[in-house]
Amino acid sequence: MIQQPDSLAEPYEVFALRYARHDGRRSGENYLGEDPHGDASVGFDFYIWLIRNVHRTIVVDTGFTAEMAERRRRTYLRSPLHLLQTLDVNPATVSDVVITHMHYDHAGNIDGFPSARLHLQEAEMAYCTGRCMCHDVLRKPFEASDVAAAIGKLYAGQIRYCDNDQVIAPGVSVHLLGGHTAGLQVVRVLTARGYVVLASDAAHYWDNLRARRPFPIVLDVARMLEAHQRIEALADGPDHIVPGHDPGVRLRFPAWNGHEDIVQLHAEPAR
Repeated sequence: MIQQPDSLAEPYEVFALRYARHDGRRSGENYLGEDPHGDASVGFDFYIWLIRNVHRTIVVDTGFTAEMAERRRRTYLRSPLHLLQTLDVNPATVSDVVITHMHYDHAGNIDGFPSARLHLQEAEMAYCTGRCMCHDVLRKPFEASDVAAAIGKLYAGQIRYCDNDQVIAPGVSVHLLGGHTAGLQVVRVLTARGYVVLASDAAHYWDNLRARRPFPIVLDVARMLEAHQRIEALADGPDHIVPGHDPGVRLRFPAWNGHEDIVQLHAEPAR
């Protein structure tokens, strides 16, 4: 159940920070089944997100390293840890990190947040350490080192397992949707313009959501399609949904201090 808006919650600033991209990706790689766009080349950006107000700072996902970019043939722009420092956030002192799911591009760099408590769905940890990982096609988007880092956090007492929908802080909640992975969660944030949903990989592109065309890396197609509906119900409108990898995010939202890789999601998008 969605918690009713907390009248005492201070609205948050929310930023998308692009740290890498995948060049030469074909449109057909983004849709399960027939691609309506032909075989054109499309962009694919990698982001982490920052949520903050005067009371707290929350990081959503941790990106990957330059070494991982080289191994997986991604174009690395800059470390997500350095991008946070650009916004005067010291990763070493961040107290709360939400991991939307454990794929390599969302759960690398966990060790770069030594003081942080991780907010992770229990279903996701069960998935990435369970019998599904016996199958190469399901295991491929994960990295054993990232899973091991999360287990290290668990044994250090620094994981807060979420079970379905849960409030992380006043005005910030996570919501279990699954589909892409067993424990994928999205983040709902109160901003000055209303509730924004960081969809992560519940919707890689706006077009996946709007056309109801699932992304092909998927555990459960039906749950992915149902997740699209849930995202729309959680957000305060279409302009309040932020997909996980769409290059259009940087075009639609205003840049922070003119920075080409940091945009302000709490601001009104360009029309």
